[in-house]
Amino acid sequence: MSKASQQQDVSVLSAAKNGLVFLTANDWALIADKAVRRQFKAGEPIVQQGKRTHGVFLLLKGSATVQIPLKGSVGIGPGEACGEISLLDELPATVTVVAKEDVEAYYLDRLTLQSMFELFPHLGSRFYQSLAAILSRRLRELIGPAVAPKATS
Repeated sequence: MSKASQQQDVSVLSAAKNGLVFLTANDWALIADKAVRRQFKAGEPIVQQGKRTHGVFLLLKGSATVQIPLKGSVGIGPGEACGEISLLDELPATVTVVAKEDVEAYYLDRLTLQSMFELFPHLGSRFYQSLAAILSRRLRELIGPAVAPKATS
């Protein structure tokens, strides 16, 4: 992959408001260097419910649909992650994610991430803080608006 292409990928990932927001420019450079670029055709599953992902996908181009059992579906796009729950708990995926159009994504497997985090512990801290923020936002979106606190008299 060319340096210009890698810089363009990093620009997309670092600008995403629903992505790994706590990562620094140096973090992104390390990730881009170690990630494997994957391509998915429209209609192709990126993550399949019930199967382990063994890593995380970071969308670079295109969009995908996250099919949530009993809740419907939501869209994700460039800069957003999928497969993160299976990465975290090492269990099968909880949802299916299907490419809505042609998708390009970085894939980082568990072993690559672990070796990066051993070399750069602060990267691991920021990465997991970002995943926590993503999962918190997604959970709040699923639950719906927060209940307003009751006024005390």
